[in-house]
Amino acid sequence: MKIFKNGGVAAPKGFKANGVAAGIKRSGKRDLALVVSDCPAVSAAVYTKNSVKAAPLLVSQKHLRDHQAQAIVANSGNANCFTGKAGMTCALRTTETIGKLLGLPKEKVVVASTGIIGRPLPFGKIQNAAKGLVQGLRAGGGKKAAEAILTTDLKEKTIAVQVNLGGKTVTIGACAKGSGMIAPDMATMLAFITTDAAISAPMLQKALRYANERSFNSITVDGCMSTNDMAVVLANGVAQNKKIVSTGKDFDVFTNALTHVCLDLAKKIVLDGEGATKFIDIRISGGKTHAQAQKAGLAIANSILVKTAAFGSNPNWGRVAAAVGSLGIAGVTEDTLKIKFSDFARKDITITVNLNKGRATATVYTCDLSYDYVKINGEYN
Repeated sequence: MKIFKNGGVAAPKGFKANGVAAGIKRSGKRDLALVVSDCPAVSAAVYTKNSVKAAPLLVSQKHLRDHQAQAIVANSGNANCFTGKAGMTCALRTTETIGKLLGLPKEKVVVASTGIIGRPLPFGKIQNAAKGLVQGLRAGGGKKAAEAILTTDLKEKTIAVQVNLGGKTVTIGACAKGSGMIAPDMATMLAFITTDAAISAPMLQKALRYANERSFNSITVDGCMSTNDMAVVLANGVAQNKKIVSTGKDFDVFTNALTHVCLDLAKKIVLDGEGATKFIDIRISGGKTHAQAQKAGLAIANSILVKTAAFGSNPNWGRVAAAVGSLGIAGVTEDTLKIKFSDFARKDITITVNLNKGRATATVYTCDLSYDYVKINGEYN
């Protein structure tokens, strides 16, 4: 697998992207992104499990029922959530506007929003910027698109990789945003992934679910689940590899590459966590099942006491023991639980826990909780 450090969502063949400043953000920074495939693409997606879902997410769920899409439009600075019928109208009109400019039915356009909840989306600004957004689409536009979806993020999150499938070079590119309100059950963020691989919709969905479980569903910054977030993959088949329609060698190679892309983005989200000063790698072994091991890892990762101990370079193993013990796992006691720490004074910390219940393992990633996290969120909006 070849990894491109400066690759992004427009790296695969047949994709273009752009990002512009529409005036949604008060800062004047880019806040409207567009990713487009030159030809029809199959799609797969996973969504937040929050029961309060934003208008754009509901529209996208409907548009992706047939697993076909050709464009993704996303704004930052406003979540278009808890905005009632007006919010739904804005989300639909956004897909209609972009679709018309691209010559596509609105159902082929995925729409996403991220930012402040509960404020009306200024659709007029999106409408005014749409023509320039489309005209500026470029194969090298991935960086602009990545910039345009940021909120409290400090840096863009992008990656691209290449693999060989049956003698054909297949590329996967992606961008993501996320810094605060990061918790599992899809994770809370936006991730847009593109590939020129030829793959059926069921197999693409299967690959994404596998990758998602081992990446976005294995991170947490603050344990707060958002209302807007999803990961979407578009596959346009331009690489002309033999179409993946079942499990096998090509499917495994593709899935491993997709998992690498998702995990890279997930780690970048944790590293860019609001106010974060340390990256924490929590490795659980001895679980009865993977789900049990992952649950233990997340209990530790979401513990405010563990996160503040990491910020203070204080290796307090009692806080880890208490977090695991709070799950009430039968047979996990002081006598069976084994805990190890790396040096808490370093920026990268590893916490290793053996539940001694079986052979299942899981790895969860998080960051510390600093003064700046409180400041950022205390002043947000």
